[in-house]
Amino acid sequence: MAGYTVIADLEASLLRLLRDHLTPDPVPRPDLIGMASPRDAGDLALSLFLFNVKENGEARRTGMVDRGGVLQFPPQALDFYFLMTAHSSADRLTRALDEHRILGRAMQVMYDNAVLRSPYLEGALAEGGDPIRMSLVGMEGEELMKLWQFGDTPYKLSVVYVVGPVMLDSTRVKPVARVVERHIVLEDKDGG
Repeated sequence: MAGYTVIADLEASLLRLLRDHLTPDPVPRPDLIGMASPRDAGDLALSLFLFNVKENGEARRTGMVDRGGVLQFPPQALDFYFLMTAHSSADRLTRALDEHRILGRAMQVMYDNAVLRSPYLEGALAEGGDPIRMSLVGMEGEELMKLWQFGDTPYKLSVVYVVGPVMLDSTRVKPVARVVERHIVLEDKDGG
């Protein structure tokens, strides 16, 4: 479970995983892997773009969490959807090959680490220690084209991953008091 920094912590975790496994080959430097829309990727070799967040009903928790003297309302279970796109500044003849190598290696890393756990979890996610699942979302070409709404930026081969569930803590609490005294009244069942 994590506080409001959960989105930033998840992004930092994914970047750490990809940077550790994609550099120096096929991406020469870790700073060439980052969070950006494909339109704003600049000199990035691999961009991850968070484009949707949904509540995960299957992982939803309903029980209150005991925080010692207060009960905290259950966390919200969230799934995050990322668009992953490779970019290359190579000449026109080798650009697609470079991008396919980068994307292929990134997909391999995501598959081999389908459950994101320590040491890649950052921030509040590391403190919680709950593993986070990552899976490729099968999308038809038309669905990807609808998703690819970046103005005049030409379409590039991209893949979509769903990452989650990630638990976002509630800030609502309910105070509870310990039972320190009992009062029992016995009555005769027959009324007498």
